[in-house]
Order: sequence, then structure tokens, then C-alpha cells
Amino acid sequence: MDPQLKRGFLEVCVLVSIRQQDSYGYQIIKDVPPRLGLTESTLYPLLKRLELAQCLTVYAVEHSGRLRKYYHITPIGLQKIDEFLAEQADIVAIYDYVKGGVRQ
Repeated sequence: MDPQLKRGFLEVCVLVSIRQQDSYGYQIIKDVPPRLGLTESTLYPLLKRLELAQCLTVYAVEHSGRLRKYYHITPIGLQKIDEFLAEQADIVAIYDYVKGGVRQ
């Protein structure tokens, strides 16, 4: 998959993974579709970008004697998911165009 396209999908998939309940890095990696190939080295910079964009907040909770960072989606993060879904028709139209051009 194209890296730029993948990045956009990864961002929204990470937000969706914490939409229902707050989560932490390892669980997010498990929740995101494996086809996207999310790894720790990809996830943590992405989480930092989403935090800086105010799409999520971070807090720490002690777990087994260590602090675990949890991520919470913000209204801006929810809006980002809604914007992504609103673009679905445009994305499908582009794919249809490409498929049509290939079949000619």
C-alpha cells in the first residue's frame, strides 16, 4: 500500500480503536487491522502527532507496578473520523475511475 495512503488509514484506524474506550499502545496495535502492518515504531510517533493535533489526550495509570499510558479520543478526534467517513463517496469514485480506466 502507498505509504501516504497507509498513513491516512492508520491515523483514523487508531482513533477508531480508542473511540469506544481508552486504550494503550499494545492493545491499539492488536485492534488495528493487521493488513496495515502497525508496529510500535510506527504507532508511537503517530500517537504523538495525534496528540499534538489535539485528536487525543494521554494519561498514565499504574499497571503491574509500572505506569501505562492510556489514550483518550477528543471531540477533534471524533470529528476527524466523521470527516474521513464523509469522504467515502469521493474515495470510491476515484477507485471506480481507476478501475474503469484499466478495463478500457
